[in-house]
Amino acid sequence: MLPAFELSGDLPEGIHIADWQEIESHFGRGSGPRLRAHAKLRHLHELASRTGKLARFLVFGSFVSTATNPRDIDVVLVMTADFKLEDAPRESRTLFSHSEADARFGASVFWLRDGMLSDEMMQMLLETWQTKRDGTKRGIVEIKS
Repeated sequence: MLPAFELSGDLPEGIHIADWQEIESHFGRGSGPRLRAHAKLRHLHELASRTGKLARFLVFGSFVSTATNPRDIDVVLVMTADFKLEDAPRESRTLFSHSEADARFGASVFWLRDGMLSDEMMQMLLETWQTKRDGTKRGIVEIKS
């Protein structure tokens, strides 16, 4: 279960696990931009899942806040260690180019293979993705299907 939002409109620092029902009820309702962002997030998850190699799907940024008009979708795809881009379905490959994903989906997509970073390096990245531009911390959501 997702925790309550802080006064800033963000989730508390940490990684919070949620299923699609929670994602929709917390973040996928309200304004038109928020509804479109939710649909976009579902589409990105579907494309990543089609590879058969998606280990983790993390969402951060304004989408997982109370912002009425999220700026974009920010996701981290952690793929299994044996993921090979050339084996991914053609329609999914755009996800693995940051600039192409931004141009096509209006999404900032970061990805890595499971185990390619030490636990310490992975923790550093997770902390970076929790840090807002003003230096304060916010939560990240990991979607479990």
